[in-house]
Amino acid sequence: MSTWDDEERPLAVGFEDEACLDARMVGGKGKGLGEMTAADFPVPPGFVVTARAYRRFLEQDRLRRDIAIELEGLDAEDLAALDGAAERIAVLMAATALPREVEESVRAAYEELCARTGVDDISVAVRSSATAEDSAADSFAGEFETWLDIRGIDDVLAHVRRCYESVHSARVLHYALGRGIDLSRVEMAVVVQKTVRARSAGVMFTLDPISGDRSKIALEASWGLGLSVVGGEVTPDRFTVNKVGLTIRSRVLGDKRVEYRRGDRSVEVPQERIGLLCLDEDEVLALAELGKRLEKRQGCPQDIEFAVDEELPPGQAVLLLQCRPETVWSSAERAPAFDPEAKVLSWITSSITVPTRTLAEGHRHG
Repeated sequence: MSTWDDEERPLAVGFEDEACLDARMVGGKGKGLGEMTAADFPVPPGFVVTARAYRRFLEQDRLRRDIAIELEGLDAEDLAALDGAAERIAVLMAATALPREVEESVRAAYEELCARTGVDDISVAVRSSATAEDSAADSFAGEFETWLDIRGIDDVLAHVRRCYESVHSARVLHYALGRGIDLSRVEMAVVVQKTVRARSAGVMFTLDPISGDRSKIALEASWGLGLSVVGGEVTPDRFTVNKVGLTIRSRVLGDKRVEYRRGDRSVEVPQERIGLLCLDEDEVLALAELGKRLEKRQGCPQDIEFAVDEELPPGQAVLLLQCRPETVWSSAERAPAFDPEAKVLSWITSSITVPTRTLAEGHRHG
């Protein structure tokens, strides 16, 4: 990979660009999309506004210094102080314009995406991609916002700014200070990706997120965009696949009464679909095969967001939206399956009484 001086670093790069493999430039989500694109996984096209653009923004009007003053001496448990600091930082950032060169780079990248897809003012998802997030050791996943169905360059630029402002929200301040993370070392890249017209969407883990069993692949999905799952508005369908042989082990029908056809509001699911699984067998197995390949390529269990695009033909409709290392079980110490010095009955008993955890306890998406 190329070594970049800061002034040589681009302000915006496509997923297919070599620079999109550098997490220092594009953050965790951006790097994951760059790696999947480079390996020919099915990924909707897009680009990343790089961390250099964020630095250029902070370099204006002594903004970085003023933010540092607001952060000085904050206590993670003093929620009122966190709220006050977050509000004052938001005012400072709102009063600071995007640098002209950043705005021009984002405009050019968006116009190129429109030309590539043949759609004027194409609808996109705008996601934060912080340089300190999405590592197996410590993850910011779920602490920043995602916006869907953003259309037109003015709205895209406005949401790039909103990603920048999210770095110092009260929620992120509490999260970072509670873990000893220095926010002055966190930089924000921004992913801009073609919106998927999702018939169904969800999340896949290349292990069992409840038990940590690496012989299984687990999927949760619902109708429409994934917002209904993230917001807890539905109980998603759940599928378990045996990693060896790729056979479906279980299917559990959820309770899916609302869906997001667009990113701004939910609608009721038609009665005839409420009692149906939102993924068919071919889609589940296609996703599991992609997850298995991605885990092998990345060298560790993966946490993957996916969608089934209703505008694409069968066999081409399954798309991967982002990936990151699974953070709960990947960092857990793995005991030997069997201690030859212990009695067999003791080993069997311990293996079935180890406490499990729920999906909500360890995994968040954003």
